[in-house]
Amino acid sequence: MNNEFIPHFSWVLVFDFFNSKFILENLILNCITMKIDLKGYKAVVGGATRGLGLATAQQLAACGASVTLLARNKEKLEFAKSTLSVSSGQEHNYLDVDFADFDSFKTLTNQFFAGKEVDILVNNTNGPAAGSVVQKSTEDYQEAFDLLFKTYHHLSHLLLDGMKERGYGRILNVSSVTVKEPLPNLILSNTMRTAVVSWAKSLSKEAAPSGITVNTVLTGSFETERIESLIKSQSKETGEDFDDLLHQKQQAIPAKRFGKPEEYGYLMAFLASPFAAYINGASIPIDGGALNCL
Repeated sequence: MNNEFIPHFSWVLVFDFFNSKFILENLILNCITMKIDLKGYKAVVGGATRGLGLATAQQLAACGASVTLLARNKEKLEFAKSTLSVSSGQEHNYLDVDFADFDSFKTLTNQFFAGKEVDILVNNTNGPAAGSVVQKSTEDYQEAFDLLFKTYHHLSHLLLDGMKERGYGRILNVSSVTVKEPLPNLILSNTMRTAVVSWAKSLSKEAAPSGITVNTVLTGSFETERIESLIKSQSKETGEDFDDLLHQKQQAIPAKRFGKPEEYGYLMAFLASPFAAYINGASIPIDGGALNCL
């Protein structure tokens, strides 16, 4: 070995050691201090008086965002608003609007959001009634399309230009794991939520150059009124005991439990933040590992 090379090689090792140590220390420091800070950001959350919509709104507010809640029941909206953090001086608001009446929904949202800045949009609404392919009529599909697709598209289109002007936007679409593994008794949800995923992917490519991300969250089973109503419907249709069906569904999940709404909120808050700037056009399952497909 050339002895003249040894000192040079040693200095490289020393430099690499201290450089790696510096990088590692900074990574650790960043992990310790990383905090989702949404102060100054304005968010809109649909279906926000209960379940995953409310949990998302609460977490966004806990991170500092000012939140506008959308739902159809004014009294429930008032209560939901009262549960939101104002520790960062936020000003929360709400609009009582019926997602199932698209013409009214379009008119009211156009009026309400005229001239308003919105940085974060969470597209969410209640799901359509359960049922199989043969049980649903063409009219049922049209109603589900208005509820689950047209409302998502309208709000996104309405708020997109403002996001482009400010160079920042987060559009988060609440969907379902049934787009990957359809359930036979949720044909309307299966169909419309699949359309949302495809639409969102296309929108993500168009919006990305303006600093806007568009992602879809594929929702599994959570401790909400929705899962309870679906199990009750299945129990009534099959004659099986409600508690037995509940236990079966929980045991089918690798985590052996339903998700907690606040766990959903944590994911949504991250995706709404600047930390998630490079996550775009994704369909992200949150289901305790229940999906069998990749």
